[in-house]
Parts: sequence; structure tokens; C-alpha cells
Amino acid sequence: MATDAVRPKTSRLPSLSGMRFIAALPVFAFHATSGMNFLRGDAGEFFTDVFKDAGTPSVSFFFVLSGFILTWSARPRDTVPGFWRRRMIKVYPNALVAFAATVVIMLLASDPIEAKKFFTSLFLVQSWVPELPVLTGMNPVAWSLSCEVFFYLSFPLLLPLVRRLSVRALWALGGVLLVVPWLVALLADKVVEGTPLVPGGALTHHQLWFVYFFPPTRIVEFVLGIVVARLVLSGVVPRIGLIPAALFAAGGFVLNAQVPYLYSLGGTAAFWVVPLIVAGATADADGTRSVMRGRVIVKLGEMSFAFYLVHTMFVVSAHRWLVQDMSDGAALATLFGCLAGSLIVSYAMFTWVEAPLVRKFGSAPRPKTGPPAPPAATAAAPLAAVDAKE
Repeated sequence: MATDAVRPKTSRLPSLSGMRFIAALPVFAFHATSGMNFLRGDAGEFFTDVFKDAGTPSVSFFFVLSGFILTWSARPRDTVPGFWRRRMIKVYPNALVAFAATVVIMLLASDPIEAKKFFTSLFLVQSWVPELPVLTGMNPVAWSLSCEVFFYLSFPLLLPLVRRLSVRALWALGGVLLVVPWLVALLADKVVEGTPLVPGGALTHHQLWFVYFFPPTRIVEFVLGIVVARLVLSGVVPRIGLIPAALFAAGGFVLNAQVPYLYSLGGTAAFWVVPLIVAGATADADGTRSVMRGRVIVKLGEMSFAFYLVHTMFVVSAHRWLVQDMSDGAALATLFGCLAGSLIVSYAMFTWVEAPLVRKFGSAPRPKTGPPAPPAATAAAPLAAVDAKE
């Protein structure tokens, strides 16, 4: 028996929007400290060690959140082409702007632009290629969009399947999905071979690709988000406070850094971020207080997609051209300048690219009045949509 939504369903979840920006900051911190020269001496080594695994839980958060939001916002009268169109309008224009900026920067730096890197990044299919230079050769963070495109294409098939499950089956599937990333890492550890990332090192290129970049392995987190959303909408998940959920996630962040590196990648961090997503959604649905619902943090959350796309351009370019001969203080000031520049550009992209296009082309259809369509017709076309403001 399929689960029916019994929890009051708001059209938007602003707390989750606010959380997006908080989740994007560790990604910035990782890229700003990993092999960079902004922080030096003991302080640089300390922060490099602190943030060396910071990006992985954030990516897992975004993948789970994606499935959760799309399921929460699903509308029964939408069509598959309509859903895909809105997703592409939401994602691709910003990705194209960032791609163009990357090309310009590479030309200025006289970096080679190989055809495979160029076209796989342009069409967001780079995560299917098990070659690290292709995966990260243009805009290093855009690989996750390659996974998201695969998720979006799969969503119209996945949601009806999950909707058919009983509450008990949803709980069971959720538990299985939390275990699968560990099994993926174990499989990669024991079976997948290849050239070591570092001479003499244990981790190979193909292991990293299979666990971290490969879309079919990362879709587990997306499906987990669908399942969790169905459970929350069904009213069977107890309310979780934001503070306990945040402490749980922070504890998971610390523990995640202690396991062998291969096992800290991929979706193993999903276990720690799911309660945070549930806490934010239930706070908004129930109308309880949430520090993530403030006007500024929500606006930053709306900008977070663009911020995610552009921040590495600032960090890498500043590292290459500015900080090498700077004093420690000037290098640190440059780092904050990179953060400020990323925020300014992401605001511009959201305001003048993403939001106008979504308003014009990304509106979901309104429910039609009148008698319902015949069963044969409703089974053929409609599936899930996403709120244009998501």
C-alpha cells in the first residue's frame, strides 16, 4: 500500500535553502586550503588538516537534499518533459556561464583545452569518464552537475516506484541505502584496481572515480532523499530539533575524517546529514522556530548554487597569480577577497541569470480544474515536478 502525505506540506522549505549556503562553505574551505598558499606555517597545516575531508559530507548533503526537495515539490499533473525542462532551466544556464568563464581563464593562463575535457564538461557528462584530468580538467566542481543530470533523468522513473512502497518498506529501503555506500567502498577497495593517485599510494584513480564521481554509485544518496521525503510527508518521522541534528552532523564530520580515506568518500556521510535535512523540513512544515529561515541566510542559500560553481575560479586564480610572493597577512586578506568576490559574482548570476530564466521558463503548471483525466491518460504522462523556486 502506498504512503499518503499526512504532514502539512508548505510550498517552500526556506530552512533547507539556508542550509545550502552553510553546506557550501566547507567546500570553499577545502579548496582554499588543499594545496593552496593562503594560510602558511602551523596555522596553514592545521586548517589544511581540518578541512581536508570537508567537501565530502557537503556533496553528500546536496545529493540527498536534491532527492528530498524534488519529492517534496512533486506535483501529480506534471509531465516528464516539463520536469526535465525546468531542471535544465534551473541548472544549465549558470553552468554554462561558469563554463565560459573557465574557458576564458584557461586561455589567459595558456592552459591546454583538450577536446574531451571541453565537450564532456560542456554537456555535463564528465563524471562518466574514469579519468581524473577529464573529471576536474575544466571547472573542478562541475562534475557533481554531471551526477545531478543523471538524477534528474532518473527521477520520473524513481518517484512512482518509491510512492508505491508502504511505510515499513520505506524504512527498510532507507536502511539499505545507508549501507550501500559502505559496500561500494568495500567493493572498490577489494576489486577495483588501476594506477595509484600517488606513486606508491594505495588509492587508485579508478577507485576514486568509482566511489566518488561515478553517477550510478552516487544516485544512492539521491534515492535516499526521495525515501526520506516520503517518510516525512507520511508523518511517521519524529520531529528532530535543529540543534541536535546539527551536533549529530558535526560529530559525523569528525568521525568521517577518522575512517580510511576510501571509506570517507562517496555517500557514507549521508547517515550524518539526513537528520539535518529532516529537522529543517519539519521545522518549516510545522512552523516552528528555525535560525536557518532568516532573510539573509535564505538569500545566501539561493545564491549557493552559483557560489559553488564559481568559487574555485577565484581560489585557483588567486593562488596562481597573486599569493606566491605575498606576505602572510596579504595572502590571508586575498583569501577573504576570494570569498567576497565569489559571493558578489554568485549574487549577480542568481539575480540576472538564474532567477529571471526560472521565472520566465521554469514555472510549474497549475492544477487544472474540472473532472480528473481517465486513468489511461494519467498513467501515460504525469510525473513529478519541482517548485520553480526550489
